[in-house]
Amino acid sequence: MKGKDTEPGVLRPVAQLREALASGGGRAELERLYGPGETPAARQRFLALLERHASEFPGDRRAALFSVPGRTEIGGNHTDHNSGRVLAAAVDLDIIACACPGEEPVARIDSEGYEPQVVELDRLEARESERFQPAALVRGLASRLSELGWRIGGFQACLSSRVLKGSGLSSSAAYEVAIGTILNQLYNGGRIPAVELAKACRYAENQYYGKPCGLMDQTTCAVGGFVSIDFADIANPRVEKVELDFAATGMSLVIVDTGGHHADLTGDYAAIEREMKETARALGAQTLRGASRERLLAEAARLREKVGDRAILRSLHFFDDDRRAAAQAAALRRGEVAEFLRLVGESGASSWMLLQNCYPPEATRDQGIPLALAMSRELLGGQGACRVHGGGFAGTIQAFVPEGLLPAYLTKMRELFGADSCHPLRVRQAGATAVAIP
Repeated sequence: MKGKDTEPGVLRPVAQLREALASGGGRAELERLYGPGETPAARQRFLALLERHASEFPGDRRAALFSVPGRTEIGGNHTDHNSGRVLAAAVDLDIIACACPGEEPVARIDSEGYEPQVVELDRLEARESERFQPAALVRGLASRLSELGWRIGGFQACLSSRVLKGSGLSSSAAYEVAIGTILNQLYNGGRIPAVELAKACRYAENQYYGKPCGLMDQTTCAVGGFVSIDFADIANPRVEKVELDFAATGMSLVIVDTGGHHADLTGDYAAIEREMKETARALGAQTLRGASRERLLAEAARLREKVGDRAILRSLHFFDDDRRAAAQAAALRRGEVAEFLRLVGESGASSWMLLQNCYPPEATRDQGIPLALAMSRELLGGQGACRVHGGGFAGTIQAFVPEGLLPAYLTKMRELFGADSCHPLRVRQAGATAVAIP
């Protein structure tokens, strides 16, 4: 469905938005998204974005501002692809956008640091030439929303991202949700439900971009806060937001980048899903969610010959981490932070010992993730928790650090992995949103 149905309150002349921000407007909105300490920097980011938009798309235009958070996986390491449960959280590193409706059915997107994208929206079929290109995500998302009966239309947008690439914070999902949020607000009055928008983003990535993916990343970026997701019905996962002011717990969430992104880890990632599903089939199920831990242990001798030892260990991790992800969400709902952290630590140990995704099998010299985990345990001294973050094998770990230990922790980890390796994050309650500047 094409055509305009713009929510009147969202759009304002670009010059008015700049004047309002420059004179101190929008303080409450910026504090809601970034916290009081980051409000001045956020204001400058949006002012710079508006300047860029005025330069790239000159004229007397009415535009809107948007923000979409990145996400961090909290619980359920490699459980989603076997219909398991996960816990994730939106973070304050985000993509911001300034967008205005277009008179033609063309999306013109200027993303800072990337080549501009021009995507014609009057023909929405998938194009082989666009596979693995950002244009495929835009076209696929517009196609899916139109199929579902939502309005689409052209727009001009400038984007700026602080979601770190290669950090496990889901920069691609945040981009997809940003484009979807622009279409939602400019043409549908913000009425598309967050989970439906996330599903449309997944469709675009799977069917147009050509990359298999689950729904955790897009859902968390769209919904915000802590999000518990159950993939028992993979087509319609159950999504629940977990209400908690994590800043009040006295813990800091830190992502540490240990390096090692140069290696091609696709085969290592694929082997985890393959081995888990081979084990599930040997137990008479399609995924491990349809099998049982008890039967895995009872039939371990037979399974050694059928699927091998590593597949058994990885499957045991699935059963335990699937349970832990649900228990972590329950602990947060009850405000039991100590229990939550205990479960995070258990998950980290399971990924290291059973899932075996802390370094590639051939890596005998460079083992950044195990080193970061070992040093984190030493520095934390039984407090907080740490775990591998995301897909693993290289890249990032996640640490929950008591505020009193944070300076010493950051100093040591930066000494080991570089000045730009540590990223203290804030759990952000707001998901994808228009940014209202009075």
